[in-house]
Amino acid sequence: MGPAPMRSPDSDPSPFADAASRFEWSVASDVREIDPIVSTITRACVDAGFPDQACRLNVPVALTEAMANAIMRGNEGDVSRSMRVCARIDDAMLCVEVTDEGAGFDAEAARAMCQDPEWLEREDGRGVFLMYALMDKVEMWCDAGHTVRLVLRRK
Repeated sequence: MGPAPMRSPDSDPSPFADAASRFEWSVASDVREIDPIVSTITRACVDAGFPDQACRLNVPVALTEAMANAIMRGNEGDVSRSMRVCARIDDAMLCVEVTDEGAGFDAEAARAMCQDPEWLEREDGRGVFLMYALMDKVEMWCDAGHTVRLVLRRK
């Protein structure tokens, strides 16, 4: 797949300014980094009063997929590369950005794969499908690396 488009995100230019709860990590591209970060963000959502299903399913699954893609696809499993995760929880939403050092990918092509009858047998594409299915908004762009922004609004 081709790289993600070079563009700015569609929403506010700085969703992390003046956040009620803000978290940030810069870690090696190592799958062992996923669980502690996902657990911290999920716990923060529980503490902030997000709905139970969002805390048990939506947040951990979508965030795990975004981080796994960053590590395995974006940074090609290279532990010398880094991944940055920023999260903000406020009265309206959870917003998480996962940035890797890769060139990105064509998210629309990945989403279109879901229409292929052979899709269930494939090893790729499910993560993008799950992110879009479990989050209220998913944005992707390339600036200094490839970034995926996941937004879950309070219901």
